[in-house]
Amino acid sequence: MTAPETHRTCVGQIALVTGASQGGTGTAIAIRLAAEGASVAITARTVEGLEDTRRRIEAIGGECVILPADLSDPVGGRKELVARTEAELGPIDILVNNAAANGYHSFEETTAEALERCLQVNVWAPWELMKAAVPGMRERGRGWVLNLTSFTAELPPGPPFPTNKPAKGGFQYGASKAALNRLTVTAASECEGQGVAVNGLTPQAAIATPSLVAAGWIDDTMFEPLDTMAEAALALCSGDPTVLTGRIAYSLQLLVELKRPVLDLHGEYLVEGWQPDDLPAVIARQEANLAQRGWPDAYSFGRVHSPRP
Repeated sequence: MTAPETHRTCVGQIALVTGASQGGTGTAIAIRLAAEGASVAITARTVEGLEDTRRRIEAIGGECVILPADLSDPVGGRKELVARTEAELGPIDILVNNAAANGYHSFEETTAEALERCLQVNVWAPWELMKAAVPGMRERGRGWVLNLTSFTAELPPGPPFPTNKPAKGGFQYGASKAALNRLTVTAASECEGQGVAVNGLTPQAAIATPSLVAAGWIDDTMFEPLDTMAEAALALCSGDPTVLTGRIAYSLQLLVELKRPVLDLHGEYLVEGWQPDDLPAVIARQEANLAQRGWPDAYSFGRVHSPRP
């Protein structure tokens, strides 16, 4: 179904998106922002993948520059990314920290090297990019920062605890994303009233990226398309900073809350089966799936704790 006529929300804006070389969430967000009129800088280690993303953006008439960098390495180019983006395109309006390093091992089997890489990519790199980009946003009185996070950051309920991931083996990835969530809300608080929104976005379930689909990891009852993630990201990268900030938002729940139509990555068509009226049933099905795995009421985010006296 063709999308209703709307004005493009990001015309004249500059965006920097990390982790946009694999055809997954970062690529989808970069394309969606470009379709809304933003000029986009993209970064990752893989130049070939970045070139693929650039070709997809230019095919819809968008402007894109590639800035290769290794976000896991403190001297791998991440500290220069904001300056390089602004030299190529102009002052940054939108920063999307999507790049991630994961890994699921028991805490005893987690190596120092694996933990260090997770922290470098998932916490240090977003922190450094935010430190570089936010002052200019403040000065101009306009800006949006979006940090992509994970359900793994949530504390699993128990005892008894769920028997599968991320309750088991979720330490290194979950700890890094929990730290990113804390950074996100702190930055939102410190930017309050300055025209700058800072939010986190978590997929409601596994995202149907090309790599996960090819690997056969996508469960028909437990996934969401790239379109919903990109639409939710666009909402958080264009919303009113006085209202929509400090969120650790769950993608489908956010779209329902905002009653936001879900468009394809080019912003041309409504995505069938993934509109706000469709999503409560999807969320309920996914929550039931998690309950079967020992994680009841997963999207209520309640915590067992000692009662207040």
